[in-house]
Amino acid sequence: MRLLLLLAVLPCFATNRVEYLRTIPTVREFTKPKNIFAKVFQWVVGEAEGRPEIMRPFATTHDSTGRLLIADPGQRGVHIFDFEKKKYQFLKAPRGNPFASPMDVVCDGSDNIYVSDSARAQVFVFDTKGRYQRTIGAGRFKRPTGMAIDTQARRLYLTDTLRHQVLVFGLDGSLIREIGRRGAGTGEFNFPMALTLSQGRIYVVDAMNFRIQAFTPEGRYLSSFGKAGNQTGTLNRPKGIAADSNGNLYIVDALFETVQVFDPEGRLLYYFGSTGTRPGNFQLPTGISITNRNVIYVADSYNQRVQVFLSKKVQQ
Repeated sequence: MRLLLLLAVLPCFATNRVEYLRTIPTVREFTKPKNIFAKVFQWVVGEAEGRPEIMRPFATTHDSTGRLLIADPGQRGVHIFDFEKKKYQFLKAPRGNPFASPMDVVCDGSDNIYVSDSARAQVFVFDTKGRYQRTIGAGRFKRPTGMAIDTQARRLYLTDTLRHQVLVFGLDGSLIREIGRRGAGTGEFNFPMALTLSQGRIYVVDAMNFRIQAFTPEGRYLSSFGKAGNQTGTLNRPKGIAADSNGNLYIVDALFETVQVFDPEGRLLYYFGSTGTRPGNFQLPTGISITNRNVIYVADSYNQRVQVFLSKKVQQ
C-alpha cells in the first residue's frame, strides 16, 4: 500500500510529493524457517532463526546491486538486505575487534563496505561479500561518524565529531587533508555529524552550529544556511543528510522529527513527516540515503525501523 504524504510547500517553487512505500521493521521475511519444527520453534521463541532484528538503526546506504545496508549500533552490526534475491546478512566486525557503535555505512565503486565505529574510533572495511579487509584511521580519530565516498576520485570524506573536522582519505587509508577546526565562523565546525556529496560540493551537517556548510572537494568554504529555531526551515537537531538526483538536500531533524528539503542554495522547498508511530511518522529519526531513482530510506531510530519513500515532481 502506498500512502501519499501531504507536504508543506513554498508556493514559489516546484511542488513535489512524497509517497510512503513500505517499512522495513524485521528480517523475518528473509529468514523463513525451512521445516515445520523450525517454524514451531520460531513461533514459540519469537526469533528469526537467531538473526538479530533491527534495534536502533542509525544510518542507511545502498550498493550498486540495490542491496540496502543499515548501520545499527543497538545490535553492534550492519544489516544487509538483498530484496531481489530475498536474502539477508548480518555483518559483524572481526573477532578480537568487534563493533561497539557502528554509526554509518557507505560503499565504494566496487561495492566494498566501509563502517564507521564512533566508540572504536576506526573505519572497518569489508569486501562486497562481507569479508573483513582492514581498518582505516586507527589512532587518528576521536569520534568518526558520517561518511561519503567520491567513487571517481576514490576519496573517503568523514566527519570526526569530537575533532570538529572533516577528514579526507584515499581509499587505501592515507590521509589527504583536514578541513576545518572548532568554532562558529565560516569553515569552522561545532560537532559535525554527517555529510554528503552532490554536484561537486561537500555538504556538512554542522550540528551544534545548527547549519549546513558547503565546501569544494578540496576543502574551500563556499556557503552555509540554517539557524537554530522552532519554525519550519530552521535546524534544531540536524542528524542525517542526503541529496536527490536534482541536487536538493534532505535533512533529518531528530527533534522536529521531520525531513526538511532544501534546494542547493538553502531555500526550503518542503518537508514531510511528523511525530508518531504510524507510516510516515518518525521518532528520533537519524540517517537518510537516496538512490539515483529518488527512493528515500530514513532510519527511524526509536521506532526500530527504516521507512521507505519515493519523491516525485508534480507537474503544475
